[in-house]
Amino acid sequence: MLKLLIVCALAAISAADIPEEEDVLVLKKSNFEEALKTYPNILVEFYAPWCGHCKALAPEYAKAAGMLKAESTDIRLAKVDATEESELAQEFGVRGYPTIKFFKGGEKENPKEYSAGRQADDIVNWLKKRTGPAATTLSDVTQAESLIADNEVAVIGFFKDVESEDAKVFIKTAEAVDDIPFGIVSNDAVFSKFEVAKDGVVLFKKFDEGRNTFDGEISKENLLNFIKANQLPLVIEFTEQTAPKIFGGEIKSHILMFVPKTATDFQEKMDQFKKASEGFKGKILFIFIDSDVDDNQRILEFFGLKKEECPAIRLITLEEEMTKYKPENSEITAENIITFCTDFTEGKLKPHLMSQDIPEDWDKNPVKVLVGKNFEEVAFDPAKNVFVEFYAPWCGHCKQLAPIWDQLGEKFKDKANIVVAKMDSTVNEIEAVKVHSFPTLKFFPAGDDRKVIDYNGERTLDGFTKFLESGGKEGGAPAGDEDEESLFAVCLMGISGSGPPLQGVKVPAANLSVRHLPRT
Repeated sequence: MLKLLIVCALAAISAADIPEEEDVLVLKKSNFEEALKTYPNILVEFYAPWCGHCKALAPEYAKAAGMLKAESTDIRLAKVDATEESELAQEFGVRGYPTIKFFKGGEKENPKEYSAGRQADDIVNWLKKRTGPAATTLSDVTQAESLIADNEVAVIGFFKDVESEDAKVFIKTAEAVDDIPFGIVSNDAVFSKFEVAKDGVVLFKKFDEGRNTFDGEISKENLLNFIKANQLPLVIEFTEQTAPKIFGGEIKSHILMFVPKTATDFQEKMDQFKKASEGFKGKILFIFIDSDVDDNQRILEFFGLKKEECPAIRLITLEEEMTKYKPENSEITAENIITFCTDFTEGKLKPHLMSQDIPEDWDKNPVKVLVGKNFEEVAFDPAKNVFVEFYAPWCGHCKQLAPIWDQLGEKFKDKANIVVAKMDSTVNEIEAVKVHSFPTLKFFPAGDDRKVIDYNGERTLDGFTKFLESGGKEGGAPAGDEDEESLFAVCLMGISGSGPPLQGVKVPAANLSVRHLPRT
């Protein structure tokens, strides 16, 4: 007993040595290992003080920390200023902000990446799933009602025999879902309260229908599909908090309505949009974006839209290749949206490709200016070797490359069979090339076979020169060798007010982590 008291006293002293801010432990290299010893389960956010996404996360992170502390659990939330504690950041492979890792059982090795949403409930639910039972046993009506009342979405398995095969499948399903709390119940009173007549699974939610009852053969795959189809509202607003759910879902076809919330007919437009969504549940995700919000202007730019052109509808697929579609009829009615979505699902739509008008002086300077309307003619000229930079005006790496690219153009301006060119890919799109990151450099060698070669060498004048003089052999690779990435994710993820998004970095569509990488 004396030993136990001594251990508890030492733990209390250690805990007192670790400072807190709004219930969040403040960790440094000097106290990191001590914190892991004192608290067996810690979620650690590696952040940068200037990062807009970190600032947006802060109140929800603190709220989650307070919720867990109030419950007297052994789970704590902590944070590390990665700009000050660079050794810790390097040790745990921090490449973007915020990076959030979970240390379980006091173990420093192999922490698990946090993979759920950015709201307090998401954080708490994810941690409880990692440290407790996948599904909470609900003994009575009060416990079931509390689970439903305390969460935006909750899933309850009703099984008379909690040891049955179906109940075991339900538990396996619960283990596979990070961000939704699960409960399991066998109590007759709970069955009666929620009007459940036989074994089954019900998803409760605080929006749309309020609840969905699973109907079908109970299997892990079927239950997961049921949950994914019903866990989001029919229409969801794009925000930094909802972005992980939007990108993390199985639905990769998204229809977006750009509309200012301040518009007098906002609710009317929303009603039409929501009415249209009902027939495409589980097939197309309906998202609205407030076009008046400054942080959303990058998204409008990505679709070639201006504030004054809103409200507007666009559709995008985030499958192997990202493709955008524009409705022929711009009037926002349920009928028009249903027709547009139906044509899309039946494969009747042609992709919408943006293009600027061809500048009068496009070929005046050593570096030629390409747009969507003249790209084919220039890049696939069988008599020319064409080297193109696909860039974004806001991209830091593109700005760094600009003077070198100008030097390259100057060096080869008198070579009749070599063209050095550039294209602003934020406002110009082409079928032949899918741009996934900035800058993207591609070589179109002379000939009739429409060959495309990616440049993967050094971004120096010498490197570019050797590449061109070798006919695309030194520093080149066949196009398509890179992993498929989503530039749309890049644009949407760069919504913080702290600068341009993810400059010069590729971000997979499946990346649920809304990050702001270090400035370039």
